[in-house]
Amino acid sequence: MAASGSKAAVEWLASVAPDPDACRWEWERNPLGVALLPAGRGWDVLILPGELGRGTLDVLTRLVDRPGPVLADSGDERVGFFVPPGTATRWLGTGVRGAGRGTWIVVPHPGRATGGVRWAVLPDGSGTLTDPALLELAMHEAAAGMARERSKPDHPPHLNLPEKPHNED
Repeated sequence: MAASGSKAAVEWLASVAPDPDACRWEWERNPLGVALLPAGRGWDVLILPGELGRGTLDVLTRLVDRPGPVLADSGDERVGFFVPPGTATRWLGTGVRGAGRGTWIVVPHPGRATGGVRWAVLPDGSGTLTDPALLELAMHEAAAGMARERSKPDHPPHLNLPEKPHNED
């Protein structure tokens, strides 16, 4: 990301902080390179389990030029999609956690590597968010793909032949 894009992303993210200057200071001075930001102001975050989240991101990047920002934890165990505010309270989905008003998200500085959480898709600084309907469509397609993969046999199917009758001589 160009320096100007990173600066715009920093400003966009920090704008939701109770104290944007303190947020920027935290990003610059914290050795972890992260800040806590409140969800529910400029965006909510829908957090998917790793495999589903990675598959959903793959589908999304085929559907749109650029989805909204996406966070992933260091082991890709969870993937968080930035969606419009209010989405988390209306979202129904097994295994999907919503972070909306009243919750806080660990957010890394855009453009700097961190140890615990990273950007899978950096914010563009313009406020682009993922459309919840499109996210749901991508999740369904990713889940269907996962189900297809799991149904593939790892080896040829076992033939269930009837047992030979025992001779009782």
